[in-house]
Amino acid sequence: MTDDTTTDETANIVPMVYTVNETCEALRLSRYTVYELINTGQLRSIKIGHRRLVAHVDLVDFVEERRREAAAS
Repeated sequence: MTDDTTTDETANIVPMVYTVNETCEALRLSRYTVYELINTGQLRSIKIGHRRLVAHVDLVDFVEERRREAAAS
């Protein structure tokens, strides 16, 4: 017998940070474009060791800002 409750709870956990590849998947953008957004300061990121990560809150902020820009134009 398996514990489906634990599996369901784990499936609903939102990561605090995303790798660049996960960010690419989430935004449906190429690695080149994600790195350009990071390098130009349009998408905030953090570096831990050799890894470049994007916080969930920064990913949401990025999308929300683009939505506000689209609504204003």
